[in-house]
Amino acid sequence: MLRKEVNDLLTQTDKGTPMGELFRQYWMPAILASELPENDCPPVRVELLGEKMIAFRDTEGRYGLLEEFCAHRRVSLWFGRVEENGIRCPYHGWKYDHTGQCVDVPSEPSESGYCQSVKLQNYPLIKVGDVLWTHMGDPENRPPEPEWEFATVAAEQTVTTKRIQECNWLQALEGGIDSSHVSWLHSPELERDPLFKGAKANNYNLKDLKPFFEVSPSAGGLYVGARRNAEDGKHYWRITQWVMPCFTMIPPRADHPQHGHFWVPINDKYCWTWSYDYHPNRPLTGDERQACLDGKGVHTENIPGTFRPVQNKENDYLIDREAQKRGETYSGVFGFGMQDASLQESMGHIVDRTRENLVQPDYGIAMTRNRLRKAATELRDKGIMPPGRVPEHMKVRSIAVVLDPDLKYAEACQDEMMAEEGKLRATV
Repeated sequence: MLRKEVNDLLTQTDKGTPMGELFRQYWMPAILASELPENDCPPVRVELLGEKMIAFRDTEGRYGLLEEFCAHRRVSLWFGRVEENGIRCPYHGWKYDHTGQCVDVPSEPSESGYCQSVKLQNYPLIKVGDVLWTHMGDPENRPPEPEWEFATVAAEQTVTTKRIQECNWLQALEGGIDSSHVSWLHSPELERDPLFKGAKANNYNLKDLKPFFEVSPSAGGLYVGARRNAEDGKHYWRITQWVMPCFTMIPPRADHPQHGHFWVPINDKYCWTWSYDYHPNRPLTGDERQACLDGKGVHTENIPGTFRPVQNKENDYLIDREAQKRGETYSGVFGFGMQDASLQESMGHIVDRTRENLVQPDYGIAMTRNRLRKAATELRDKGIMPPGRVPEHMKVRSIAVVLDPDLKYAEACQDEMMAEEGKLRATV
């Protein structure tokens, strides 16, 4: 169990909170680049870390991320006109450029210079891969641009999607580093989903329902190792990468694409679940790419024109009790992504961790909480910058390997857990 004050510290991410300030030290995915497909296209609402903003792309292709509301009468700029290198409020015509600077107040004489005294809060918005990223912290402490492997490989090797998840970011993240549930919740899906099926490793997951967890610190976060029995007395290891604060990478299966998530707070009750699939050594096939877009693997099928899953709270995630009885799905919910999300959302918006009872397979979760708490309080109290902000911490891979029982994965597989162009993955 966790003390209430610690649970509050870990789950609250508004500006000025310890965890909110921790998140503001990183480049975070803000929107998909495809949401702003061309110059002067319609603006997009964005909410991150409790801040409501608007994103737009101006006449020269520059991206802007501004607080959502006009400085005049606080009208939402989502209704604004994107035109002539700015966005104009339709209420009284106040206009702002991509930096948030007011450049026109029609009711004021141009010679007064009034508009130059008005500037909206703005944050940088940069394109890396198929994602637009933002840094919402102090510009003086801005880290290097993101260099995650999924975002820096060639476009034909990667695909990214996102969905709204109706719970706090932390309980979503904790699901991303919990490998013990795979043998239960996802068991019927392993040999059905096109992005998982056919891997030899699936047999290890299905036969050994009691994994042993060994968690080791990494430069940017943690290695969360789940050990299951393999043939000839050997051990099958699945090593999940967690990089602070909210990046997780799932170990690959056979030659299927690698996949993982960012769990980004919208506010304290909702988060964005970003899901990516990529292969470091080859282009994705047309079938693999389409499977991701269709909601297979770790992705979800969303309501057209939105990022809300088709399966959601209002329709009980389309649970099929008869399929559950037949063993076609363990929980009655279909799809890896929604099997996870449905149970995480069932805990409530913010789970009461004072009432939980952790066991040995939850060791990775406990260590993740401890490292987050320590990083947030050291930043608040001592100004110590947290790990996970520099490229060398981002260039990681998750692996799946079979090892002799006397080998420690953190030592034997150190090189395999680092991303390097042209290097083959360690996978089973």
